[in-house]
Amino acid sequence: MRAIWIAVFTAGLAACSSSPTEQAPAGVEDRTSGTAKPDTTSTTPIAKVDVTGTGITGQDPAVKTGVLAQRSIFYDLDQYDIKDQYKPLVEAHARYLRDNPGRKMLVQGNTDERGSREYNISLGQKRSEGVKKMLLLLGAREDQVESVSLGEEKPRSEGHDETAWSQNRRSDVLYQGEY
Repeated sequence: MRAIWIAVFTAGLAACSSSPTEQAPAGVEDRTSGTAKPDTTSTTPIAKVDVTGTGITGQDPAVKTGVLAQRSIFYDLDQYDIKDQYKPLVEAHARYLRDNPGRKMLVQGNTDERGSREYNISLGQKRSEGVKKMLLLLGAREDQVESVSLGEEKPRSEGHDETAWSQNRRSDVLYQGEY
């Protein structure tokens, strides 16, 4: 047994003794002339980002108008079931995701300030997962929808009364590019 431990220890030391690799030097800025000298040693291409709104990472104008522009589902105190009045909204978002398989969505569950931090995180998660489950049942794919809980950390209203609390008990729908 002792021989096995010595062999393992020796192999571990041998693995650690490999020589480090060197990196290319960083570019140097010339501050005397006011212009920076470009780093000409790098040959790695720079990734391009679509900001035109035409690609998957951009914004689709369809999600900014009509029923798809509505992004919040509100709840009663300590509840996470989707009220009947918000079901057509969730159905519209599910239809959009079904018709646009390249689009992705984040559902954020929120709570009011009452309750412990742990309780609010749990309740917010139940709210976001309830919306996700309904979206999936209506045809969205699992890889299109992510659900998270923000608990009480992102209030819409800062007040400490029922009017403010009712605005904070919600799930918010965000499309890729908005989060």
